[in-house]
Amino acid sequence: MKKFYIFIILIGGLFLGINAYIHQDVFYFIRPTLVIETLHVTNDLDQDGLNDRDDLLEGARKEVKNRTNYKSAYYAGGYPPDDEGVCTDVIWRALKHMGYDLKAYMDEDIKKHLEDYSRIDKPDPNIDFRRVKNQNVFFKKYAVSLTTSVIPYDKDNLTEWQGGDIVVLKKPDHIAIISDRRGKDGVPYVIHNAYRHPKEEDCLLAWYNDGHIIAHYRFYQVD
Repeated sequence: MKKFYIFIILIGGLFLGINAYIHQDVFYFIRPTLVIETLHVTNDLDQDGLNDRDDLLEGARKEVKNRTNYKSAYYAGGYPPDDEGVCTDVIWRALKHMGYDLKAYMDEDIKKHLEDYSRIDKPDPNIDFRRVKNQNVFFKKYAVSLTTSVIPYDKDNLTEWQGGDIVVLKKPDHIAIISDRRGKDGVPYVIHNAYRHPKEEDCLLAWYNDGHIIAHYRFYQVD
């Protein structure tokens, strides 16, 4: 009987440890599910019948379905092949699916306002739009900046994190799209390409707890 109790304690400890490691919360599975309001969006930039947020998310998920190979390289013309890319390629491809040509607008902005892009000495349209720091500068100028805090089970905080938003990280530099899928704590998943292939996964809270999040943007119009 003593061995049985020891076994139960060990299993319980393992279960709590898994919760803490995966969800940053030892009691994750016994907490109630938090429902977060989805903000209403009607704008449809490419007029395909799908609103901009859903269009952007659909474009990001195409990267996951495509199993794009993670490859960091320089390409003449700027665009990598459809089966190759890095984290920044998830962003421009998702925006392109929404009907927005990020490369064209970034190239023009860099040309007109080079002083804003401290990392660029001489503009290079073949690569500039695919740098995390450059995308961050562009979105800081032209997107809505939102909270960088992530507070589980906090409706006010988590309502600011909506599907289709963009999150930027440092150390290492990284950029991702916020998913409309959430954990029971209300924290959204992210869609990103960090290693081998794009994924949709629950890591936003871990990024926040590790101090990596430096920016959070919304690049579509909310009603």
